[in-house]
Amino acid sequence: MLWTHPKPLEALQARSQDTAVSNLGIEYTHMDDASLSARMPVDARTRQPFGILHGGASVLLAETLGSTAASMCIDLATHYCVGLDINANHVRAVTSGFVTGTVRAIHVGRSTHVWGIEVRDEADRLVCIARLTMAVLPREGR
Repeated sequence: MLWTHPKPLEALQARSQDTAVSNLGIEYTHMDDASLSARMPVDARTRQPFGILHGGASVLLAETLGSTAASMCIDLATHYCVGLDINANHVRAVTSGFVTGTVRAIHVGRSTHVWGIEVRDEADRLVCIARLTMAVLPREGR
């Protein structure tokens, strides 16, 4: 199993209250031994002025999943993760419904992690593909 410090989906959701994650309606939906998924509505909160899913909302979903996944692979008492780089390719427009993001590890090292995130529409078509690099840093005094 990839996760060294897994959390139940309910705990992940509770940790997201009163953040951009909850404000955009993102909900964690599935976790298995090697991936984590969450869905996000395509509505007034996440659409851009032309009526399609805002690319920034897709990136927020991707970074949320990658950051959460990284945090479940480290001991949070001694370390923490911060984003170093994210890139995304937006390949399909979505106007309504939900999109679901799924994160999988590309590299989980002691000082860096690289995560791949696919965002798909309700017909399972690729909407966005992103790659997130995280730095793993020691907590002060540890």
